[in-house]
Amino acid sequence: MSRPKDPGDDDPRRDEKTEVLTRRRLKRPPMYRVVFHNDDYTTRDFVVMVLMRYFHKSHAEASSIMLHVHTRGRGIAGIYPYDVAASKVAQVERLARQHEMPLRLTIEPEDGGREEDE
Repeated sequence: MSRPKDPGDDDPRRDEKTEVLTRRRLKRPPMYRVVFHNDDYTTRDFVVMVLMRYFHKSHAEASSIMLHVHTRGRGIAGIYPYDVAASKVAQVERLARQHEMPLRLTIEPEDGGREEDE
């Protein structure tokens, strides 16, 4: 069974209107970096475990990020929409406090400028 013909079906502008509306609805949300900060007490193993568990990094990726944080003072764990980034920060910091680790994470806009962390 076919649907009744809509008077606008033959309008060549119909596809243009649909396309414009679709692009507006699918606008990408602003993205945010989750940044780990180095400290003198949080263990390297803990940082690697957190990167694997909460940021789904392989052991090799997590170790590389951890060493970057250790040598440069900070490093990016991932880039997410704000709500996801904030949730990950809260989860990780909660776990760190439970293990008596002072691990600190921050969120910054993706277009924030600092490229040396990537």
